Amino acid sequence: MTTVIFVHGTGGRKEAYAETLQQMEQALQKLRPDAKLVPCLWGDLLGAKLNAGGASIPTYKEAQGGHELTPEEESVRLWSSLYQDPFYELRLLGLRPLQAQRAVPGQPTPAQELKGRVETLFTAIALQSRLDALGIGSVFKQACEVVTGADSKPFGRLLETTSRPLDGDYAAIARAIVSASRLLCEEQGLYPWLLENDQLRDEAVDAIQKTLTRDETARGILLNWTKSQLTGLAFSFGTNKIKRKRGAVMDGAHPFAGDIMVYQAKGKKIREFIRSQIEHEQIEPPVILLAHSLGGIACVDLLIEHDLRANVACLITVGSQAPFFYEIDALQTLAYGEPLPEHFPQWLNLYDLRDFLSYVGNCEGIFPGKLTDVQVDNRQPFPEAHGAYWANEQTWNAIEKVLP
Repeated sequence: MTTVIFVHGTGGRKEAYAETLQQMEQALQKLRPDAKLVPCLWGDLLGAKLNAGGASIPTYKEAQGGHELTPEEESVRLWSSLYQDPFYELRLLGLRPLQAQRAVPGQPTPAQELKGRVETLFTAIALQSRLDALGIGSVFKQACEVVTGADSKPFGRLLETTSRPLDGDYAAIARAIVSASRLLCEEQGLYPWLLENDQLRDEAVDAIQKTLTRDETARGILLNWTKSQLTGLAFSFGTNKIKRKRGAVMDGAHPFAGDIMVYQAKGKKIREFIRSQIEHEQIEPPVILLAHSLGGIACVDLLIEHDLRANVACLITVGSQAPFFYEIDALQTLAYGEPLPEHFPQWLNLYDLRDFLSYVGNCEGIFPGKLTDVQVDNRQPFPEAHGAYWANEQTWNAIEKVLP
């Protein structure tokens, strides 16, 4: 099976990355259902963050930057997303780094334990009775199949990233099943009071989670991995009150500019993270590195620095500045004038003339004959053109041609 590892660019963070990955997965499935798309989310772990809570930014706190949510606000925001997409929380948890699932004699792996507990939901008589009383018993098993069945890619990715303790994963699965049950009820013309009553909704989550944990923990655990996504502030850049709004603006802007500076200062950590994903025991070669923007720079540097031909069959850069960085002598692992090493893999580079952050490399003075540049038209103005590649059929047609 071909494995496509998606390395995001500057500003990539969990929630937006999860949405992009979902769209990419659907597009890839149509062209190559045998290929597996795997996330490589380095931004939350190694990207720019305000380590002092925005202390260096004038009027940051006064402008409501870094607002902390109360537990009640966290719950409302989470359910707001779950009502629209039952897989919302599972998708976020599935972006955690891959976990080794080595078996210990006499003890199941975390993934085996979690999967085994989920399977007990179908035969839990007391749980079924409780959910019947709450009005969702008739759709419960169907909701379980939707959320945790063999066709559920979010659940499959959750199993690949899970590790003990499993309490937070159990809680997320319970919430996803209740959310799916709500949608199924609405589709089938069923309107239990649970649809309107948050206490009944939480009782259903509680009953499912207690079955999964065997009464080891209480309902409502929210992992920090998810919690951090609920604190984002809505703001507008188009305001004449920019000074007063600076804290809110910086919440959205600092990852983009900051990631570039972080990479230039500490790029090796980001490259090693990408390499660990490539060489992880769960990753099956041949690997295609699909890298956007700054992610393309990191991957080019990585593949120059290390011979990864045993794993990586091809590099695909999309909207990347790697050729430009080489021309201005800013690549970290190759000085301008030096050629790409012999071990560098096949390289496909996609660019859009309206994307002013995309560059070409198959030309004199850069890397003549060492890569293939393919122009696509995202039909969007800049800066939207920089992120529009994944919605462009031309992008996927070019990618399909180089997949093993």
